[in-house]
Order: sequence, then C-alpha cells, then structure tokens
Amino acid sequence: MTCREFAEFIDSFIAEGLSQGEAQEFQRHLAVCKDCVNYLDTYRRTIAMSRRAFADMPEAEVPKEVPEDLIKAILSSRKS
Repeated sequence: MTCREFAEFIDSFIAEGLSQGEAQEFQRHLAVCKDCVNYLDTYRRTIAMSRRAFADMPEAEVPKEVPEDLIKAILSSRKS
C-alpha cells in the first residue's frame, strides 16, 4: 500500500468499513510509515475537535461555503 492509497481509504478505515484483508493492509502500512501514523492521528484529532466545536449547537446549519466532500467525510466519521 502506498501513502496515497492510505489517504484515499482513510475514511473507510476509520469507519471500520474495510474488509479484514484491507484493514490488515492498512495496519501493515502503519507499522512502517510514520508519516501515515501522524496523518491518521491528525485526522482523528480533527474529527474529535469538529465534534466538540458544535456539541452545544446540534441543530446549527452548515455554512454554504463548506465543501460538500468535507461535510460527507465528517458525517461518515460520526458513524464510528
């Protein structure tokens, strides 16, 4: 697995949406790639911060300038 492939499937990895073989491949990559370990950590912290940022405003609307892909990624991560 390359770092680019890792980044492309990180959402599925976090949401536990990968097959067992794919998840094992992710783990093998993490065992040898400190950059992706750092990327995964940063990604998870970003998700956690976004959850806390609006914890007091569960019904707040998302500003129109927020990219749809970002919204989908955040919503996908909330399932995990």
